[in-house]
Amino acid sequence: MSSERIDAESKVSGNQANIPAQIRRELGIDDGDQLRWRIEDDGSVRIQVIQQQTGTFAEFDGYEGETDTNVTTDHDAWGVE
Repeated sequence: MSSERIDAESKVSGNQANIPAQIRRELGIDDGDQLRWRIEDDGSVRIQVIQQQTGTFAEFDGYEGETDTNVTTDHDAWGVE
């Protein structure tokens, strides 16, 4: 994020507000990201960008253990002895 101040405006329409492109680019806001809003004691608004997490299992290559498993029979019994 640059240290240069960015001022931008947008209009509210139907209870929705657009985020100006300059702000989206600077903060790396993309489709699917969430914005967390907080009103501070002084009346200012703080917005936290929560990046969408994708591909949680994208690099998972599967089970490489020595014991064969059968998900249909082992699933409900997992961890039960």
